Amino acid sequence: MRAVKAILIRNSINFSRDKMKLFFTILMSILFLFIFSFVMKSAAIGVEKPLDYLITGIIIMTVFQSALSNSMNTLEDISSGFMKEILVSPVSRWQISIGQILSSSIIAVFQGLIIIVIALIMGLRIDLFHLIEMSAFMIIVGITFSSIGLYLATLAKSSTTFQLMINVFVMPLTFLSGAYIPITVMPGFLKPIVYLNPLTYITAIFRYISLQMETSSSLELIKAGVAFSIKGFTILPYMGLFIILAICLIFFGLCVYQFNKADFSRVQVFTHRH
Repeated sequence: MRAVKAILIRNSINFSRDKMKLFFTILMSILFLFIFSFVMKSAAIGVEKPLDYLITGIIIMTVFQSALSNSMNTLEDISSGFMKEILVSPVSRWQISIGQILSSSIIAVFQGLIIIVIALIMGLRIDLFHLIEMSAFMIIVGITFSSIGLYLATLAKSSTTFQLMINVFVMPLTFLSGAYIPITVMPGFLKPIVYLNPLTYITAIFRYISLQMETSSSLELIKAGVAFSIKGFTILPYMGLFIILAICLIFFGLCVYQFNKADFSRVQVFTHRH
């Protein structure tokens, strides 16, 4: 596992050294937190603690988007020649893929923790136990979407294609997850898509933890958009967690398999030349 550890440390150091990227990544999250939450607060009418409701959605969306887009680092490694050097070394491909997944996950969770600190300043109240639960769940989300991101990166034939694939994923899934707009106010014809969207369950589980809704009844959870009644069958948060864990295991396996057989010589990375 020394190779995995080396890749993890190398990617983390690269992220911390890129001050501008770090600054604008955090700035974007802060803008989302301060501006977007206040603008969209009116959409959460009828929801108890609407600001907390939206803040928790923004926190987990930050982790999701960061984990998914961090796989762009793999394409940058290809363009810089680093990937070619590491592929001819004695390091196995599965170790490289796991190192990339873990480093993307850690960076995504780190960004999520920064947003939690800001959210605490804004008034979100959580105790240490729930903070640990939130962090553990953010790690699961980070690994899940880092795996999906790296899987898509190995399928893409160019960085442009990868960015297009990410955009196709991020926008519709985010707005149909209940992160910003409560599911309870969405029109009925969108509900089937909402229930098929894994981000719906991720957002619901994270809110269930961060808003400390353990003592709420099933009916109260459904009303709050944290549990879902589908033709009389109720999907509670812990069932949603099993769905996310299953998706995590499937894409982690697919990602490692695809990375093992990927032909990186076919990948085109477009860079600006001066």
